[in-house]
Amino acid sequence: MTWTHFPYFAIVAVLLWMAGAWLAWKDRRKQAVAMTSTGLVVFFAFIVLFWIALERPPLRTMGETRLWYSFFLPLSGLLVYGRWKYKWILTFSTVLALVFICVNLLKPEIHSKTLMPALQSPWFAPHVIVYMFAYALLGASAVMAFYLLFFKKQQPTKEEFGICDDLVNVGLAFMTVGMLFGALWAKEAWGHYWSWDPKETWAAITWFAYLVYVHYRRISSHHGKVALWMLLVAFVLLQVCWWGINYLPSAQGSSVHTYSTS
Repeated sequence: MTWTHFPYFAIVAVLLWMAGAWLAWKDRRKQAVAMTSTGLVVFFAFIVLFWIALERPPLRTMGETRLWYSFFLPLSGLLVYGRWKYKWILTFSTVLALVFICVNLLKPEIHSKTLMPALQSPWFAPHVIVYMFAYALLGASAVMAFYLLFFKKQQPTKEEFGICDDLVNVGLAFMTVGMLFGALWAKEAWGHYWSWDPKETWAAITWFAYLVYVHYRRISSHHGKVALWMLLVAFVLLQVCWWGINYLPSAQGSSVHTYSTS
């Protein structure tokens, strides 16, 4: 299984996700869940087969992490739809996943099977996978915030704010676990848990941004749109932490986390 097989799996998965999104708009909930779930199975099948072919977790390059993000976005959308029955969430999650899939089709970033020694730690795979799931949930919260700010005409309700809160709470929890896995990986690979590498610095900034949102929302009087803007700003910081760091001058030649660009 190679990147050349990816378009076949991706096309089938996206068509199933699109069908699920359409069925959600038609209030055919069971069929929507079934279609979206089948698409996830198809997409995950490629990840598993690709993993077997590479003889390592497909997590080394930006293209490979985008693969996981493309999977977790519809998954998080499905979870939100199943819990709160928002018709539009499957459409948004499918469109966002499609963007990452298209980037991968145009720029797969093929590398050799061999992992550098630092990536051969048992903490490497869980660290990245947990982080990708956290990113997907926090991405869903950003989508919800964007919808409430720019598309919903009425004032957001307490229940709608609650959706954002739940997504951030769970996403932040997974991000925290991912950071702990990363610290254990860093200790094994480089001999220290934390070194304020540019990537680690931005990870801390992102973590604190979402933590500020959580505490801000716990103040009963703070239910306005400021909180939604905080979510969008935090998501921008998350993007810098994830891939923007590769383009920052401070990381060039000094960060151990920019290996995927070489």
